[in-house]
Amino acid sequence: MPKNTICLWFEDDAEAAARFYASVFPDSSVQAVRRAPADYPTGKAGDVLTVEFTVAGVPCLGLNGGPAFPQTEAFSFQIATEDQDETDRYWNAIVQNGGQESACGWCKDRWGLSWQITPRALTEALAEGGDEAQRVFEAMMTMGKIDIAAIEAARQAN
Repeated sequence: MPKNTICLWFEDDAEAAARFYASVFPDSSVQAVRRAPADYPTGKAGDVLTVEFTVAGVPCLGLNGGPAFPQTEAFSFQIATEDQDETDRYWNAIVQNGGQESACGWCKDRWGLSWQITPRALTEALAEGGDEAQRVFEAMMTMGKIDIAAIEAARQAN
């Protein structure tokens, strides 16, 4: 196990979530599924307790801990995309598999985990600062999924 790992609390479906993430994002995989050696407050011996997995190169541990701590927007994965096709692919995979759209490039998967699907074109435009960044920011604030063509149009507007 790496020295630093993100631990994500799931009610009871960490394995399904990890396998979904591994199917959607490159450099993602499921390394291990660990079963509980004994009964515990929200499960039985033999139930999946933890899942070691990687999402886009980031090591994670999924913990089936029960309903006490649901996911919130206080934590999200931010996935940088290169073009509209990649942005659409990740957004649609999450939203069309039981997830939900949010604003400004954010969406939630069916387990309640938040994702920021962020085109590099948006990040680069905001980094420019000044009037250009303001126009891009104002355009972004009207979007759910980020539309790179609209970001580029806002970037070029005077």
